[in-house]
Amino acid sequence: MRARLSVFDLFLFAFMGGMIVATLYPFIYMIAVSLSSSVPVLRGEVFLWPKGFNLDVYKMVLQDPKIVQAYMNTIVYAVLGTTMSLIVTAAGAFAISKREMMFQRGFMMMIVVTMFFSGGMIPTFLVVRSYGIVDTIWAMVLPTLVSTWNLIIMRTFFAGLPKEVEESGKIDGLSDIGVFFRLALPLSKAILATIGLFYAVAIWNNFFSAMLYLRNTELFPLQVVLRNLVLQGAGNNAGSVGGDSMLVDESIKYATIIVSTLPILMVYPFLQKYFAKGALIGSVKG
Repeated sequence: MRARLSVFDLFLFAFMGGMIVATLYPFIYMIAVSLSSSVPVLRGEVFLWPKGFNLDVYKMVLQDPKIVQAYMNTIVYAVLGTTMSLIVTAAGAFAISKREMMFQRGFMMMIVVTMFFSGGMIPTFLVVRSYGIVDTIWAMVLPTLVSTWNLIIMRTFFAGLPKEVEESGKIDGLSDIGVFFRLALPLSKAILATIGLFYAVAIWNNFFSAMLYLRNTELFPLQVVLRNLVLQGAGNNAGSVGGDSMLVDESIKYATIIVSTLPILMVYPFLQKYFAKGALIGSVKG
């Protein structure tokens, strides 16, 4: 016999349905506008479905050398930054998860303090400049290499690993580094996938570091190009190219947003099976 839905359940379904619609509508609207011809867009006739379907805007966006270069830069930053961040975060978390480590409590307190206090933007810029990495690829990777929150989540996960695993490795002659790489990391796929997704999304959406540390436009990530496009308009990229092929600033902006968003959306389904498990384990175990 089926259980009857309570009033609260109905309210919850309605509320979540409204949240889903509110979240998806802007994305669907941008796709519809970017796939529509210019006349329906200028008339404001496009709502949820493209009118006068064409791919001219996407062809223009994907053939723009600035956007292509920025796209490749962002991919490099995301892959390199995520890889390095995972290695450093996992190594640091594994070390501070050991209560027997000398000054472990002091190190943990210093790490937690950084969640509430920081040196500020100008001192951080001066530090980055003193290392000589301004206007280089490393300016997009090193200043944001480790997130304190992600480090604490991973530390909590490592602290919950059975002591017997480490002891068995030590009996077999493994050093602490060997235990970390050969035992701890293989058991940490869920938390690594979760933290990796956090880092990848943060790096993919990062434009503030580029605004601070980059001067060479050839190093700009996609988000900076997108920001300039949204704030300043498409400029010379828009205009009449003949009849129904006229391109509209709004369509170009939306097409660029869709192109810049799709890679992260495509990665998530492959990590989803690890995501909920990794976040739960890393936040509950202690």
